Amino acid sequence: MENKTRKEQKHFWNTWKLKTNRGRQWWEFELPEELNGVIDKESDWANPKGKTFLEQMAKAFYFDKKRNPNSGDKVYRSQAEKNLTLEPENKIPSGLKTDLARQAFKASRKGFAYYETLQTEAGNWPGDYGGPMFLMPGLIIVSYITNTPFEAPVKILMQQYMLNHQNEDGGWGLHIEGDSTLFGTVLQYASLRLLGVEKQEAHLIKAREWILKNGGATGIPPWGKFYLSVPGLYEWEGNDSLLPELWVLPRWLPFHPGRYWPHSRMVFLPMSYAYGHRITAPVNPLISAIREEIYVEPYDQINWKKARKLCAVPDRYQPLSKLYKVSSAIANFYEKNHLKSVRKKALEFIGNYIDAEDKQTRYINIGPVNQVLNSLCVWHNHGKDSEEFQQHVERWKDYLWVAEDGIKMNGYNGSQLWDTVFAARALLESGLENEFPGLTRKMYDFIDDSQIKTNPFEYKKYFRDRTVGAWPFSTRDHGWTITDCTGEGVKTSLMLNETWPVKAKGKPPVNRERLKPSVDLLLALQNHEGGWASYENIRGPGWLEKLNPSRIFGNIMIEYNYVECSSAVMQGLKKFSITFPGYRKEDIERSINQGLRFIKSKQYEDGSWYGSWGVCFIYGTWFGIEGLVTGGENPFGQDPVSEPVKKACEFLISKQREDGSWGESFHSCVEKKYIEHEQGQVINTAWALLGLMAAQYPDKEPVERGITYLIKKQDANGDWEQEGISGVFNGNCMEVYTSYRNVFPLWALGRFVNNYKPDRT
Repeated sequence: MENKTRKEQKHFWNTWKLKTNRGRQWWEFELPEELNGVIDKESDWANPKGKTFLEQMAKAFYFDKKRNPNSGDKVYRSQAEKNLTLEPENKIPSGLKTDLARQAFKASRKGFAYYETLQTEAGNWPGDYGGPMFLMPGLIIVSYITNTPFEAPVKILMQQYMLNHQNEDGGWGLHIEGDSTLFGTVLQYASLRLLGVEKQEAHLIKAREWILKNGGATGIPPWGKFYLSVPGLYEWEGNDSLLPELWVLPRWLPFHPGRYWPHSRMVFLPMSYAYGHRITAPVNPLISAIREEIYVEPYDQINWKKARKLCAVPDRYQPLSKLYKVSSAIANFYEKNHLKSVRKKALEFIGNYIDAEDKQTRYINIGPVNQVLNSLCVWHNHGKDSEEFQQHVERWKDYLWVAEDGIKMNGYNGSQLWDTVFAARALLESGLENEFPGLTRKMYDFIDDSQIKTNPFEYKKYFRDRTVGAWPFSTRDHGWTITDCTGEGVKTSLMLNETWPVKAKGKPPVNRERLKPSVDLLLALQNHEGGWASYENIRGPGWLEKLNPSRIFGNIMIEYNYVECSSAVMQGLKKFSITFPGYRKEDIERSINQGLRFIKSKQYEDGSWYGSWGVCFIYGTWFGIEGLVTGGENPFGQDPVSEPVKKACEFLISKQREDGSWGESFHSCVEKKYIEHEQGQVINTAWALLGLMAAQYPDKEPVERGITYLIKKQDANGDWEQEGISGVFNGNCMEVYTSYRNVFPLWALGRFVNNYKPDRT
């Protein structure tokens, strides 16, 4: 019976096919044979056979959140791994003197044989990059107001995803592993209702009880207030003024939005347009019904002015500062008597800016929130039938991902370049590039193709920097410079240039001339403190963070220097300077020295570093150690051994568990102190091992115990199980990287075999 159920499940999974094109990835539903002649148009899904099929498909995507809220990408992997054939083991290198080293080599080779089956023809790896629960509701709301419905199979799996990730108390969190928040719960509830789920459905009854118990939707944080205002579920009067006029103020002002962190800047842009035009859907019976369901008092009796600053207790991550309260009071006062001529000028500029951002990113935009809100504004500005709006709708699918828990919205249009450079680094340190020449060549081709070769459209006018020579996080179409991706792109390209599979193609295309603009860009992006931020230089003063209105995110107003970004950039610059010492050698040395001082200044007393983009202190400490060694700090074995390196290793050793693993909870990111996970994690373990081995830690026993753990946790086919969530942004929201469970264990195994050179018998 179980095999029959699994077979039926995979039948429905297999109706979804992943399409790719030079890194772009999107899912399409393919009508199965049993529905040929039954479903010819969208309305046919309402007939009995269509409804039955959709109901059965939803059941096939049943997901038990209590076992692990992180899905394992089983839909894509079950289709891709059909091509897996485990070849007879080749000869083990004679230099491996210990049984553990030989086991690690076998595990590494088996792991890459599996991972190669998931690689696209373009050379990258597709994967789940979901986690945040507030992303898809925005898309559903914009789909609703623009009357651009999803196909029935998409709609049913969106519903299923949200229902699968409901918490036991009836609510939803900010992300899939988070405790329930009003932000997460109200948005999922409203989205399910807009998708057609009846209010008496059991999941919605529980959700409604949670919402009302926690004070109703008036307590939703500011982003939620904005989202609800668009479909008419909250009044625009209940929002603090978003002041579109800020965009046309003199650019030298320290609080000009052009100085914001790019994600905040690009989200504030369409939000201020929608607020300025008061875009909202007409009230209909469904909207009236939802209004009655999510508030503790009658909708027409709510004091919207008072509601502006309300925020439920579960949602309070970031307090409102006195400066924000004063500035919002001034803005709200101005809103009552705003100058219509200035408002008109501001909204025209914003509309043009949105169009420019769309062109610069080929309608992908910087992220999912920005993409769907730009869609809303373009629909309002240009019309539903316009080419601009239709281009946006086409790109919606770039953000949607199908996994065994349903359809979710990714935190980017993927992590293609990021995953590929790490896979390349892991392969090269494993010394297996000659055994996997096709995999190696395709990785190189993708990295080559992904480098950005043009500057953005009118970039100076619209607050962008030059981008020639940069690498993005996802695809070249996305078009935004990412500092650590550029650093990794430089280093990985140069490492791949030295391999036989790449040399076999002839002269490597990612050559000195291609990398000189990359180096120029990285040097220009170094900040005064000596570190590097995520996208661009820090433009605004630190006090701008006091204007953070979100309540749910930290450090979103300006760019910040990050240890991870700084370490990656330093590694790229160092590799370039070694390979091409004749180009800006002194500038690079000076830059790396400044970066080293920054990294040392951010080390905690216990030897760790806070990880801003991964969970958490283990991730930050791995990057910190790599940065120290790159900057010239002596690892073990070189006298005198660097004290910061010693302290970092002592921290990592202190966190190893009895079974040889490391396991850190995402709560470390939120609480900013180390918090153990309930179980050991292969990703955390790999990060810790990479850090210890980068430092050439002399005690082999803890490293060997960690390697043994990774080998034991590997599946028979070469994969590893998906475990706890491992990515983070803005301190409070987590993201899934399904590639991490492959790349980092393989990297650690490879470094152990080829770089650590164990000599114990």
